[in-house]
Amino acid sequence: MSDPNIEARILLALRALQNDPKLSLRRAAGIYQVRYWTLHRRQKGILSTRDSIPQSRKLSDLEEQIIVQFILDLDSRGFPPRLRCVEEMANRLLADRKMPPVGKRWASNFVKRHKDLKTHFFRKYDYQRAKCEDPTIIRNWFRLVANVIAKYGIRPDEIYNFDETGFMMGVIASGMVVTGAERRGRPKSVQPGNREWITVIQAINAEGQAIPPFIIGAGQYHLANWYRESNLPGDWAIATSPNGWTDNEIGLEWLKHFDRCTTKQSKNRYRLL
Repeated sequence: MSDPNIEARILLALRALQNDPKLSLRRAAGIYQVRYWTLHRRQKGILSTRDSIPQSRKLSDLEEQIIVQFILDLDSRGFPPRLRCVEEMANRLLADRKMPPVGKRWASNFVKRHKDLKTHFFRKYDYQRAKCEDPTIIRNWFRLVANVIAKYGIRPDEIYNFDETGFMMGVIASGMVVTGAERRGRPKSVQPGNREWITVIQAINAEGQAIPPFIIGAGQYHLANWYRESNLPGDWAIATSPNGWTDNEIGLEWLKHFDRCTTKQSKNRYRLL
């Protein structure tokens, strides 16, 4: 009989002894076909050979596997633990046995010992965005979209997605530049004084075809030099708002812009936005 089956029978025998105070140790060993002295040692709290702790390690194989599985479970949910949290997991298990805590480098060495684990630098991710990647939450939404597409016979080139992005004019992002070989220290790029906020709304269909962008600048009036002294294509739309952001009126204007740009191509068929 394989070791896992023997271990399973020992656990069943121990549970039976716990549930029935009248059951003798020898009787339980006979019922579950395990050695009497093995069952006796396990009842006294002596670990099996498989779960015994090597001299050079703090935790047993079973305890380490429990931590590994817990880490993988947290990672799959989008909450990978820090090394400090892994250290706390180990110390909780050790505290139950009244053992001293692990050392400062235990957690990093633990990760190196287990091929299923590795460390990464993380980036923060907004909780609301993370929920949008939960299959349980978004499955019904995709089912609804599929039903609408089937009901109205909407083609891929008539399915559009849109989004807005904002940026501040005159703000230079960090990047790689070419400088003289004798320069010492990091180079600096001088930013223009203009700090106006600009928003752009862009839409693209499922075949990769985009409609002209819709640009929103901060202001109350359209300026002539936006059109006379600009290299923007003529079909790009420009609108204004007090702060360069979108609002309900701007949203309605963009819908009209979307309709103008897609009506001819759709030939009065349904479009999905």
